[in-house]
Amino acid sequence: MTSYFDRSYYLKGIRDGLPFIFVVAPFGLLFGVVATEAGLSIFETMSFTVLVIAGAAQFTALQLMAENAPTVIVIISALAVNLRMAMYSASLTPHIGGLPFWHRVIAAYFLVDQNYALSSVKYEQEPDMTLPQKFSYMMGAITPVAPNWYLATFVGALIGKTIPPGLALDFAVPICFLAMIGPMLRTGAHVAAALVAVTLSLVFAFLPYNLGLMVAGIAGMITGAQVELWTERRRAS
Repeated sequence: MTSYFDRSYYLKGIRDGLPFIFVVAPFGLLFGVVATEAGLSIFETMSFTVLVIAGAAQFTALQLMAENAPTVIVIISALAVNLRMAMYSASLTPHIGGLPFWHRVIAAYFLVDQNYALSSVKYEQEPDMTLPQKFSYMMGAITPVAPNWYLATFVGALIGKTIPPGLALDFAVPICFLAMIGPMLRTGAHVAAALVAVTLSLVFAFLPYNLGLMVAGIAGMITGAQVELWTERRRAS
């Protein structure tokens, strides 16, 4: 039976994923606090975080639920925020698509921003990595992240309003995404997509239920794809 575990690359993944603890912990604490303040029980909060394991989508859905948004809007918005996971999956398919079914299921469940960012960079840096090495590295990268996300959410749900507002736990959200996105803006298409998305998210901030973010995200993806096409045409001409 083929082994899809490589200890050395698993440990490399853990080492590279460790720094994310410093942003995942306050991120999870914040979600636990916000969820219980919104009226969810500890069981509901933990079920939410274990089943979804996607911070941005969880916060989006929770905020809309607190605003009594229509259920359809809540679902569509959460799915739109998590649409990036489909792109992550497509990006990783050439690397780990050959895994057995249950390995792919595990990889899909634990696919989050942090281990995607680390894995995609690692696969580019070491194109000769074997399938077991790639899978092991990806699982290693999520090992410091997922358990701490669960634990921090649980602690946040337990202590709730006892956390002083001065701690400003919400700082972890933008820092986490800046840390991941910054190093990935390597081409003109990436930069153009980011600029359009940021600009339009500000322009359409007045739209209800955070619909402006959906508009900005779609426009950013279209812009990035178009710039990529222009670049390829210029190289071919």
